Amino acid sequence: MITVSNQLELRHLNYFLAVAEDLHYRKAAERLFISQPGLSRQIKQMEEALGIQLFERHNRKVELTKAGLYLKQEITRNLKQLERIIAHARLLQDGIEGHLKLGYVGSAMQQIIPDLLLKFEADHPHILYSLKEMDNDRQIQALLTEDIDIGFVRLERIPDSIAARPVLKERFCLVLPEAHPVTETNFKHMKQLEKDAFILFDPNYSTSYYDKVMRIFQDAGFSPMVSHNTIHAGSIYKLVQNNFGVSIVPRSLTDENVKGVRFIELKKIPHKTTLSLVWNKGSRNPVLKQFLRNI
Repeated sequence: MITVSNQLELRHLNYFLAVAEDLHYRKAAERLFISQPGLSRQIKQMEEALGIQLFERHNRKVELTKAGLYLKQEITRNLKQLERIIAHARLLQDGIEGHLKLGYVGSAMQQIIPDLLLKFEADHPHILYSLKEMDNDRQIQALLTEDIDIGFVRLERIPDSIAARPVLKERFCLVLPEAHPVTETNFKHMKQLEKDAFILFDPNYSTSYYDKVMRIFQDAGFSPMVSHNTIHAGSIYKLVQNNFGVSIVPRSLTDENVKGVRFIELKKIPHKTTLSLVWNKGSRNPVLKQFLRNI
C-alpha cells in the first residue's frame, strides 16, 4: 500500500478524486462501490490527516474549496504519472521498450505517420504504438492531460506548454466529380466554381484550417455555398462522387485510386496548409525523446 502519511493511503486519494469529479457523495459512492456514509468518513479522515478542508458542504450541495481544487488538479496529474511509470515498468518486464500514443488528423495517416513510424521502428523494434484519429482541439487537450504523447495537427496557434515542429507544408487541391465541366486543362481561377455547392471539413474539426480555406474564397471574390460539413475525407469523396458538390482538401489527402472524382492542385494560389507534429514540453516519456531525435 502506498502511504502519503501515517493515516493517509492511496485509496483516500481515489475517493477524494471521485467526489471532486462528481461533486455528489451518493454518485461517487455508487461509482466506487462503497456506502455513502463510508465514503463520507474516508473524506473526513483525509481532511483531518491533512489538516485541510477539501469541500464546502451546503445542504445537499458540495463544492471544492480553493485548496481542494488545487489538490484535485495536482493529484490527478501525479497519479497519471504514477500509472505511466508502472505501465512502463510492466512493458520493460515484457521485453517492450515503451509505449507511444499518437493522435492525428486524417491527412497525416496517408504518408507522414507511416513513414515516420517505419523509420523509427527500424532502430526501435520493441515499441508499442497506439494511434487514434482526433480533431485538432481534442489532440491539444489530450496532450495537456498527457493522454497522448504526440499529435499531428493543422493549427495556427497552440498553448505555450505545447511544442510544435512543422512536418509538411502543402498546397490545396480541388475535388470534382468526374463529369464536372472544369478540368485541369481549362481551370483558370476559383471563380469558375462560384455556383457549385461545396463540401468542406467541419469548422469544429479545426477552426484555423477552415478559416484558411475561407480565405481562398475571399481572395476569389465570392462566398461559397456550403452544402455539407464533415470530418472525414471518405465522406467528402463519397458526396462528390454522387454529385452533391465539390470540395477542397490538402494535397496529402488526394487519392488517385478513388473512383468517380478528379483532383486539381491549386498551384497558383498563395495559401498553403501546414501539418505540424506537436507534443507536451513537460512530457517525461523516454520513448518520446527518442522519437523526436529520429525525425
